[in-house]
Amino acid sequence: MGSAWMEFKAEVIAAYQDQKKMADTALGRVDDAGFFAQLNEGEDQHTNSLAILVKHISGNFISRWTDFLTTDGEKADRQRPREFLHEESDNRTQIMTRWEESWRVLFATLDSLVEDDFDKTVYIRGEAHTVVKAILRNLLHATHHIGQIDMMATVLSPQVEG
Repeated sequence: MGSAWMEFKAEVIAAYQDQKKMADTALGRVDDAGFFAQLNEGEDQHTNSLAILVKHISGNFISRWTDFLTTDGEKADRQRPREFLHEESDNRTQIMTRWEESWRVLFATLDSLVEDDFDKTVYIRGEAHTVVKAILRNLLHATHHIGQIDMMATVLSPQVEG
């Protein structure tokens, strides 16, 4: 694989850094009410709030990137359904603390990868993936939700006249 793996790793890290910056900027534009708001609440449909999107991405990152090379990416203790619930105990500080921790786990794992790791197979929900496929799958998933965060923050933030 030579230096191609180093270039791929560097590009992936840069892409995640760009996504985090976009999300953090977007989240910084909304107050707490906007952070927890749903754009259309109803019995049949709703949008996930920014809080729920942050909880989901955080849970996904911690599950996928903890022991990335040695355990299934869907950890038994994840409690994924709770990521999509507004719980009474939820507050922005606690959610954002977990968000920061999830990014630390992701970047530490990516930083630790070496050339031989790119020849390994990892598992997500029991399904085999090359390391490259697992990384791209996660990056695309994160990018999708961070695009939602950016759009929702734009809708929910006060409009600045200029």
